[in-house]
Amino acid sequence: MSTLLRTGPLLLLCAAILGCGSATSAATEDAATGTPHFRFFSPHSFWNEPVPADAAVDPNSANFVSALATEAAGEVAAGNGPFITTSPYGVPIYRVPADQPTVPVELVGHPGERALRAAWHAVPLPAGARPAAGSDGHLVVWQPHSDRLWEFFQLRREGGGWRASWGGAMRNVSADPGVYNRHVWPGSQPWWGASASSLSIAGGLITLEDLEDGEINHALAISLPDVRAGAYASPARRSDGNSPDPLALPEGAHLLLDPRLDLASLHLPWLTRIVAEAAQRYGIFVRDRAADVTFYAQDPTPTGTDPYGGPSGYYRGHSPIELLAHFPWHRLRLLKMRLHG
Repeated sequence: MSTLLRTGPLLLLCAAILGCGSATSAATEDAATGTPHFRFFSPHSFWNEPVPADAAVDPNSANFVSALATEAAGEVAAGNGPFITTSPYGVPIYRVPADQPTVPVELVGHPGERALRAAWHAVPLPAGARPAAGSDGHLVVWQPHSDRLWEFFQLRREGGGWRASWGGAMRNVSADPGVYNRHVWPGSQPWWGASASSLSIAGGLITLEDLEDGEINHALAISLPDVRAGAYASPARRSDGNSPDPLALPEGAHLLLDPRLDLASLHLPWLTRIVAEAAQRYGIFVRDRAADVTFYAQDPTPTGTDPYGGPSGYYRGHSPIELLAHFPWHRLRLLKMRLHG
């Protein structure tokens, strides 16, 4: 039997609350309740550390941000974005116990990737698991007892078995930075991972626990329609960028909402406010390419409920487009980039 990280009002508590394994090191204390608020990866990960007050800003920040704000405004006017994707194209997270039976997941193609095939030889993937709808077919399996995580791209069940087109596996998740490299698993490579940038798809995800607690205590992940071709920025390890535009942000770029901005004065909708607070403290990393400007929130499909929609849901009767229309895109800053070809 498996559970999601949290299923809305059911409060399926994460390992940090239950004290399972070493994943407790990734928890932080909720200031209001004293209850540990779980987050993936090391407390010192780029996902989890607040941006220093003296962080250097890219010398061309204003032009990059202007281009992004113009894109966001155009999407609002057209009614097709910006967006918060939950399902389809979201990320369902399955938290599994120590005794979860394992199954092989076949890596389709990539005959030279023996290490990834070995990592997927015995995955504690529940028989009833459901990948995200849509062509990406994302899914994350997290086992606190072993402090391991597996993630998949285009996961599907075929002929009685599981197959996936790509993905990754991590050991020592609670001490990991949250990006694939040569140290996350025996034989691992920096081009592993279900995202195009090698940033884990568990990183930057707005979880149901974040929304239930009313606080996002980590950086956010975002995808953009125009991603720079031929370059990526640390902490990304690769890119699927396709844009020759010099003002297209590369994958791995780190944006920060101006810390001087008084969010209370903007009277933002509730969800927009907590997204802005996270963007102001931890920032936003460009993770992937998408049709529209897109944040990622946990896919609730396996719970059989929709905690986002309706007047009592997390969106409080609004659409994600309506909520993000109020986001102060023009007050973002691009932090200084370390680019790679």
